[in-house]
Amino acid sequence: MTHGRYPIYKGLQKPLIYRGFKGKFIYWGIGSLIGGLALGGLIGALTNLILGGFATLVLMGAGLAYTFMKQGNGLHDKTRHRGVFIHPVHLSISYENRKKDSL
Repeated sequence: MTHGRYPIYKGLQKPLIYRGFKGKFIYWGIGSLIGGLALGGLIGALTNLILGGFATLVLMGAGLAYTFMKQGNGLHDKTRHRGVFIHPVHLSISYENRKKDSL
């Protein structure tokens, strides 16, 4: 759809999507990859190369799986409590206030 000569892009309010990750979860996925690489490299430097490579793959995979699970809850994940909540009312009127109201 055009308005005059310039096209209007209607998808500006939609979240950014990259390879299945949406919005803030793109950064979570990148953080999972970088964190897994850094921790796996540290483990490989402290122990041996094979254990470090395995740890890198496991940490990256676990981080990406966690990100996909959290993404399933939505971009604006909130704690949703189930049940009935009764909030007690702690209202008290002091003797002085009752005396003023009665006058």
